[in-house]
Amino acid sequence: MTRKILAASVALLGLGLIAGVQWRLSAREAAAEAAHPPSGQFVTTGAGRVHLHVAGSGPDLVLIHGANGNLREFTFALVDRLSDRYRVIAVDRPGLGYSDPLPGQDATVAGQAAALRQAVAQMGVENPIVLGQSYGGTVALGWALQQPPAALVLVSAPSLPWPGELDPWYRITASALGRATLVPLASAFVTEGYVRRAIDGVFAPQTPPAGYADHLGLDLTLRRGSMSVNAMQINALRPQVEAMQEQYAGLTLPVELVHGDSDSIVPLHIHSQPLAQILPNGALTVLPGVGHMPHHTHPDAVIAAIDRAAARAGLR
Repeated sequence: MTRKILAASVALLGLGLIAGVQWRLSAREAAAEAAHPPSGQFVTTGAGRVHLHVAGSGPDLVLIHGANGNLREFTFALVDRLSDRYRVIAVDRPGLGYSDPLPGQDATVAGQAAALRQAVAQMGVENPIVLGQSYGGTVALGWALQQPPAALVLVSAPSLPWPGELDPWYRITASALGRATLVPLASAFVTEGYVRRAIDGVFAPQTPPAGYADHLGLDLTLRRGSMSVNAMQINALRPQVEAMQEQYAGLTLPVELVHGDSDSIVPLHIHSQPLAQILPNGALTVLPGVGHMPHHTHPDAVIAAIDRAAARAGLR
């Protein structure tokens, strides 16, 4: 009888813990979305809804954010500096921000590129400049391989296979079981301070601009759905890049690459430097001493690359 009582008590305790985690998750996610509601508009594609933010007028410029982010990456400052001469369309990649995940948990670069192409086409976009930062640069390359835009601007973008393994978080969450176990716990209990320190590491050796983390919405990035989709996308990236690299030499459109030589997240010598030699019309700008986030730390260099891409494409 004592063992039965003990087993029942343990089971009740376990159920109570699960219920507590679920309550915290629901409350935290509701608060995140209340504090950072959608800033733009929605369009519906065959792959679901895509959230995008449109500002300005002029040649079309599509901005694609990196891993574990959202379009607020660009509305922090960059959109305002470009909207006087471009129609700027910042997008939430599928499954992140407020865009729906792709059907069947599709985490491919090609699937994301196709969904974003369909979304901006509904806004009358036909021949844009496409800028991708970090993982978004890989999606921009996938876009160009499907249907070349007027020009590409790749900022700190992974483009070629890299040596070594992903960090333990991604290795554990590579499986459905790992995601089902770890993502809810991280979503419920990871602190804002931990995320801010992680952001500092992404910006190193520079520092994030004041107000950046609050504008991005750290709580949005910690939602279960976003964390799970991001893990799947990152884990699926390297084999896709291995396949994509065989097609880069056929991309004849103007491509501006901007990369810091102190980027430890996506190293210059593995990615943009050799890619610039493969692309027929690639032009590389190396920023000495700069890390992974030059669109925030050195925006003038990124804006100049956008203007060069527009001029080379005959749009300005």
